[in-house]
Parts: sequence; structure tokens; C-alpha cells
Amino acid sequence: MDVDDIETVAVLGAGNMGHGIAEVAALAGFDVNLRDIKEEFVQNGYDQIEWSLGKLAENDQISDEESEAALERVTPYVDFEDAVEDADFVVEAVPEKMDIKRDVYEELEQYAADDAVFATNTSSLSITELSEVTERPERFCGMHFFNPPVRMDLVEVISGEHTDDDVLDLTEDLAEAMGKTPVRVRKDSPGFIVNRVLVPLLNEAAWLVHDDVATVEEVDSTTKYDIGLPMGAFELADQVGIDVSYDVLDYMEGVLGETYAPCPLLVDKVEAEDLGKKTGKGFYDYENGGAEVPTDQIRDDVADRLVAVMANEVAKLVGGDVANPAEIDEAVQLGAGYPEGPAKMADEAGVEHLYETLANAYEETGAERYEPADELERLAEAGEGFYGAEEEGEAASYENLDVTVDGNVGHVELDRPHRMNTISEGLLDELGDAVDALEADDDVRAILLTGAGEKAFSAGADVTSMAGSADPLDAVELSRKGQQTFGKLEAADVPVVAGIDGYCLGGGMELSMCADLRVASERSDLGQPEHNLGLLPGWGGTQRLKHIVGEGRAKEIIFTADRYDAAEMEEYGFVNEVVGNDDLEDRAWELARDLAAGPPVAQKYTKRAMLAGRDSTDAGLESEAQAFGQLMNTQDLMEGVAAFTSDRDPEFEGH
Repeated sequence: MDVDDIETVAVLGAGNMGHGIAEVAALAGFDVNLRDIKEEFVQNGYDQIEWSLGKLAENDQISDEESEAALERVTPYVDFEDAVEDADFVVEAVPEKMDIKRDVYEELEQYAADDAVFATNTSSLSITELSEVTERPERFCGMHFFNPPVRMDLVEVISGEHTDDDVLDLTEDLAEAMGKTPVRVRKDSPGFIVNRVLVPLLNEAAWLVHDDVATVEEVDSTTKYDIGLPMGAFELADQVGIDVSYDVLDYMEGVLGETYAPCPLLVDKVEAEDLGKKTGKGFYDYENGGAEVPTDQIRDDVADRLVAVMANEVAKLVGGDVANPAEIDEAVQLGAGYPEGPAKMADEAGVEHLYETLANAYEETGAERYEPADELERLAEAGEGFYGAEEEGEAASYENLDVTVDGNVGHVELDRPHRMNTISEGLLDELGDAVDALEADDDVRAILLTGAGEKAFSAGADVTSMAGSADPLDAVELSRKGQQTFGKLEAADVPVVAGIDGYCLGGGMELSMCADLRVASERSDLGQPEHNLGLLPGWGGTQRLKHIVGEGRAKEIIFTADRYDAAEMEEYGFVNEVVGNDDLEDRAWELARDLAAGPPVAQKYTKRAMLAGRDSTDAGLESEAQAFGQLMNTQDLMEGVAAFTSDRDPEFEGH
């Protein structure tokens, strides 16, 4: 079965997750059968979909016509057979209890079509165990959406022990058709990726308080204003529901052992029914002020302990071949809103240091939760991080790039002038490594991107080197590689400047889209010529260009496949500044150095807020508000105010 063969999606369970998944599927153009056990339950779910679609239309995120059409695609059912007999794909979203889910699948097997795929939206239960209730374990997988499904981008696609690869491919394609980003979980492991990292972190936060190592205020101040997570650990627990985290830990303990035993502090909260926001009281009292996380109770030892616990879970996932570091980072960033992934955070903190933190805690307490994972120990002994490491003092060498650091500016020069700086797969690999290395360098506070020679910034993809395979699957992977590699520049915490001189075409223009500012020489030639080849921009151009110049101009540039001079692109808003041909290099460096002298923390959070707001203004505004609060406690703010009152230039340090 191909995703184009899917016409009807059945969603079993009309609660918060169920009706959210149904809405996402309907917006993507699928007919949706929404089923629950009582008329009042399914009608409430349907009403919630109608309300949500109305809000999307009210906020101009979709048109009134799109809202009405999506609602018309949703049909509520109570009768089980009617709901599933014509479904091509079934998503189960009933309560997170193994017995309830088992009963659902036993009944579903009676009525569903033989070729229908079953997917469970469980956040932690065994995919394999559930699949074995059915007669089609090979056509059964996990499809874990995040709450609320309409706004959250991530979908974990989880393999059971028996799941066919083509079913996983189909489920990923379906998630993408719904506008989501799938991350594959290769093995059926409790908690999968996101909960496997987040829930032990909360448990450790609770143990720190239970053992009188730290207070709730110190833990949340540290997690929010030092580690930089969107919420304090206890603030997040209250938001999600303490019972939810407890249930996940209880299940993980049953499968993985005492390491994941819920802290007594969590047990006490659940027994007292102080579950967080939904009951009015949890770790904070929501009837009297709610969560007020202090900005000034940060503790380095608490940060070390919490990041070490996260790193240990990442090591277990990597060592168990559940997912690789990049997949784990992407999942946690998308699913939990982390500004950086836990693998990258561990590398920045130092894997060897985190290993020692755990080993010391294990020796002092004897608690199994501190026993370092084999993979973490291996990395520490090898002096490596999750993303690898170079020998101390040894500079990275590149065949297709020239990468240097001058002052606080990291300079990446595409170094293939004999090929007009066209982009090969090898260049993509090196570019990803170079951006990672520059981001990890604390001295680098801006990145400048240029092309060698005077003919081209980059004339696009190196078509001759990429034309060896006509396999569509290979082409899809190549597109994803380019999108993700260029996206590292877009998501970098430091400002990125593109100095464009000469041809900036196709993939080269897509690369420049990921810079924050673009300065171009008068002789520069820009455009997206892919339609002349019967292609489309495949490295992010169909999405990123419209955010820069607007959808109308983006369609003009792509559909006409014309070339535009720098002055025209300045009028369109793509180029920020046009300078004389001989002035381009000096001006690009000047701009990069000016940005490198700016306030690093404010720049970082500004980029994150603007990126978060691309698809959801609400998400962007929340990111902005959180960042505004964090910046109020920085030394950079004090320096900026002092410089302003003294009529001098500020000297920001990034603290």
C-alpha cells in the first residue's frame, strides 16, 4: 500500500489526542471516521474539532472554506464495525491502559479490512505486545502524536518486533502527508525517544528534592534559566500531569527494572491527587498564583546531575540501536520544545565530565539510576561525544570547504571554484560537520558564508555528481539531506550572513535562504531554475523562500525559473543590501563582525522565537515571552543598560 492509496483513516477514541489526530487527518484531505464508546464522548470530540477549525480560520491560518471542508470529512461513530470496515489506516488513541487497548484490538481485528494498517498512539506501552493481540503484527506499528496534535510537529513512528519496514515507510509518509515530521524509533523500547529522555529527567529532579540535595525552586531555576529548557522540570510535570509521568515510570520500571522506580515524592503527589494544573495543585499551587520560577537560584551541581541523567538515557538509546543522536535530538526538540537536543547538550557539557558525575553519584549512593550506560562509558574513555570528536589541537580538514575562525566570526567558504562552487553530497556532509564545529566553538559568535572565486557564490547542485542514480528513494534521501544540512544554519544560535558574489542559483540560492542576512554584489545573478529541468527546488526552497519574500513572489521566482539581478532581489526583500563588486568581501565581513559584537544570548533567543513562530504565531509568542524573561537575568542586559547610560558601545560577553 502507498500513501496515495489511503482514503479513509479511522481514529478510535475521541478524547484530547483522538479528536486532535482526527482534525490533523481531515485537514490533510483524508476522510476520517471518529469513534468512541458513547454518543456523548464522540459528539464532544466532534464539537472540539469544529471549535478548533473555527479558531484556525479566525486566526487566518486556514480559510473558512478549508475549515468547512475539513469538518465535512469527519464522521462520528459509536458502532465499531461501521467506523472501521472501510478504513485503510486505523489510529488507536484510547486511554493509556494495556487492558483497554487489548480489548480494542481484539474487536478491531473482527471488523477491519485484511490489508488495513493498525497504529497505536501509545506514548510508552509495548508495540510488540499490542501487535500480538492481532492477527497482523507485521502490519502494526506505533504512531505517537504529541499534544496538541494540531500544533505539535513531531510524530514518533515506532517499530514493533514484527513490523514490516514497508509499514513503517507508509506510516512516515502518512505523517508527512499530515504536515508532521516523523522520527523513526527502530526498536520497541519503553518511552520510545522523547519520554525516555524527559521522564527520567523529571524523576531525577524529584529525587534531588526528596533527598534534600536541592529545592523545587533551585531545580526549576536551573532547568529553565541555566540549562535553558522551555519550562522548569516541576513546572512541566504540573503542566502535563504528575500522574502521566508516574504511569510512564511505573511501566518502565516493570519492563526495565528498578532504575526507573518512581521517586516517592511523585508517588505521594499521585496518592494525594495533587496532579498539577488539572487538579489546581501539584508542585505549585494554581489556585494561589501558580508556577513562579525564580531566576536567581541556579546551581551548577544540579545542572550537571540533570544533564548527566539525560545523557545516560541518550547513550542507552544509541547503544541499543533505538535511534541515533541526530534522531534523538530532532525528536526531543520537536516533541518537547528543547532549544538544543540532549545529545548536543551532552557534547557541549562534556561527555567525560557527565560520565564522572554519574559514576561519582553511583559510588556515593549506590542507586542504580546513576549507573553509567556502557555507551556513555565507551564515549568517555575514547574522549568522544555523541557526534564524535577531533584530537585536541587538530584542525578539521575539508576537501570542498575552507573553514576558518577570525576573531568571533566563523568563515565557511565553498571551495570548488573550478565547478562554480556547486554543491555535491560530499560538500553537504562537510558543511553539516563545519556548522556543528563552529556552533560548538564558544568563541564563534557569527558565521559568514561565501563562495570562492569571483564567478559564483554557488551555481546550484552538482548535477553530474548526483545523476548516477535514478532511484526515487535515493533522490528523496538526498533532498532530506540538503534540507537538514542547510537547516543547521537556519537553526544555529548565532547570526549567519551570506556574502553573495556572482551566480546564486538553485541549491545555492536555497543555501543562502538559511542565512539571517544576505549582502550581494551588483554582478550577482540569483534564481531557482529547477522548473526548466522539470524539477522543483528540493533543498527547502518551496518552503523557506515564501517566508522571506512572500508566497506570491516565491511562486513567481520558482515558476518562471528566471534569473534576477541583485537589485531586483533587493526590491523583493531577499537581499538585504547590494554593494559594488569590489566592496562585497569587505562589507560582508563588516556585517558579520558587527553581528558578532552583538548580545549573543538575545540573538540566540530571537532566532529561536522567530523560527518557532513560522507555523504557529502562538508558539512564537510563547517562545518570545519565555526568552524575554530569561534575558532579564543576564549580565549582557546589565552591560547594555550601563553602556547606554554611559554613552559608549556595549561589550557583550554572552552571559
